[in-house]
Amino acid sequence: MLVEVKVPVLSESVADASLVDWHKKVGDHVSQDENLIELETDKVVLEIPAPENGVLKEIKKIGGATVLSSEVIAVIDTDAKGDTDAKSETAGERPTADVVSLASATERESVTNVAAVADEKFSPAARKLAIENNINMNLIHGTGKDGRATKEDVLRYMESVTAEQTTSVNTPSPDTRKVAPEIVPQQDRPAAVQSNQQRSDKRVPMTRLRARIAERLKQAQNTAAILTTFNEVNMQPVMALRKRYQEQFTSKYDVKLGFMSFFIKATIEALKKYPVINASVDGNDIIYHDYFDIGIAVSSPRGLVVPVLRNADSQSFAGLETSIINYAKAAKDGSLSIDDLMGGTFTITNGGVFGSLLSTPILNPPQSAILGMHSTQERPVVENGEIVIRPMMNLALSYDHRIVDGHEAVLFLVAIKEALEDPTRMLLQV
Repeated sequence: MLVEVKVPVLSESVADASLVDWHKKVGDHVSQDENLIELETDKVVLEIPAPENGVLKEIKKIGGATVLSSEVIAVIDTDAKGDTDAKSETAGERPTADVVSLASATERESVTNVAAVADEKFSPAARKLAIENNINMNLIHGTGKDGRATKEDVLRYMESVTAEQTTSVNTPSPDTRKVAPEIVPQQDRPAAVQSNQQRSDKRVPMTRLRARIAERLKQAQNTAAILTTFNEVNMQPVMALRKRYQEQFTSKYDVKLGFMSFFIKATIEALKKYPVINASVDGNDIIYHDYFDIGIAVSSPRGLVVPVLRNADSQSFAGLETSIINYAKAAKDGSLSIDDLMGGTFTITNGGVFGSLLSTPILNPPQSAILGMHSTQERPVVENGEIVIRPMMNLALSYDHRIVDGHEAVLFLVAIKEALEDPTRMLLQV
């Protein structure tokens, strides 16, 4: 029986997607739920599994092709017997004639490179980077969950190879060190001798995610009247509270009490006081939301993504911390779904984890505001007429001045500051 392999149903906001690289070639045996190829949208990378056991009879769309929702990309024959995995994974084997007829020389090299991998525990971004640089993936040591290789693992391997090559080139042989260097006029020297560095350019097309990020950020700048207001918060009360209850909290909920849950809770209380900051713009209309879907900006190997915590106001501190950890892992592994990234009424981004002291975050359209957290540093501050040292964090609120007035933005940020400097406010909702 012939079974079609189709593109998953995409959300309404995703018009099309791109195939990455096939992990099987025509004639190979495939197992049900085995990953055949990754599908890259402008939001996430999805895996397309085999719907049945069988043999890959036909590939209708090659890697790099643009596809639509529910489009047929391959056909599996459930009654046929295919090549053994060992044969298909021979590093030097060329693709079959059916694949050759569909793929270019570069694509054939990619198919061979992927086929050479005995262990397919690679994130999509890591696999793509390894293929683009013709790296034998068997040499990559994965540091992710269950030994999964990440993009950082591939980059680390590439840096180590480059360092070894540089050492080899710059270290003279014993015979060379004994002979005095010959003086040659500059104009007569070969290019390789004239410069110790080889200069080159490499053109790489943007991924769909990176192109979408660029489009949305430029859209925000071109459309919204973005203004940023700043404040600072004394983190000592929150730090003391975390230290006091961390052991009990972790023991009960099996998750650490972090800072982000405090900021989410403080943000929600401030949004309730100033609902326009939780609103969005639709043409000449303002859409007010009576719910709080908070987007948390997360760094992934493919770029910045913003998974959304639905109804964050109804979640406990433990629930928020668990959701954040799960989203961070999914972003690193490339397993976020499209639904995870849809919607959102307000966004929080934390540049402090990378050491940022101050920044002006850009809006996430059509939202009207975004909160930027930064690194906490001990600084001298004045309290009750005395100079004391406190762990201080700069806060930045970028907002759309078309619908948010300055005094609302300032008071919103003050409300967050007051909630964090006196956490009992969040319990009493005052």
